[in-house]
Amino acid sequence: MTSKGDLTRSRLSASMLELIQTSGYSGTGLNAVIDHAGAPKGSVYFHFPDGKEGLGVAAVDLAATQFAQLIAEAAASAGGAAAAVRAAVEALTAIVSDSDYRLGCPVSVVTLEMGAESQRLRNACAAAFESWIAPTAALLEAEGLDAAPARSLATVVVSTIEGAVILARATRSAQPLTSAADVLAELIDVRCQKVGGAQ
Repeated sequence: MTSKGDLTRSRLSASMLELIQTSGYSGTGLNAVIDHAGAPKGSVYFHFPDGKEGLGVAAVDLAATQFAQLIAEAAASAGGAAAAVRAAVEALTAIVSDSDYRLGCPVSVVTLEMGAESQRLRNACAAAFESWIAPTAALLEAEGLDAAPARSLATVVVSTIEGAVILARATRSAQPLTSAADVLAELIDVRCQKVGGAQ
């Protein structure tokens, strides 16, 4: 059973995550998080004694979990790695466009703002990206790629999607994400077909 304290901590983390997406890490104050979460005053330092940095790490971890779940759902419902990547990008496109291009990837936001300032936040962001690269690489290995090329291609996939999200928000258009999905799916198909043809 989830305790009241756990629920408050979860609300604070979710609010921090949403506010980072819309206002950036530096532009998100603790009072704004408390107000957004509807949490009691003082609850931030009770649940996050290290303050904003600890709350930022929790938000990044939550973002990592959410996107890793999106990848897992796409992999379970799609036929093959290319289809899974396309499904994941389509889900992301819906999130970004439905928010009127206000929401993006909080992990990239925190990396760009705080990567040089906080080792702890940088490590959390690196772990988040790894949690997306690893399952993508596993999908590619399942299609016959060796570990090293699968890892390399998975890194390209995640990097391309991250860049496409930024471009979509800047241009207020889903086209960068649509193009990324098309090119990545084609690239994956070509790489995997080459492996299949060589066997």
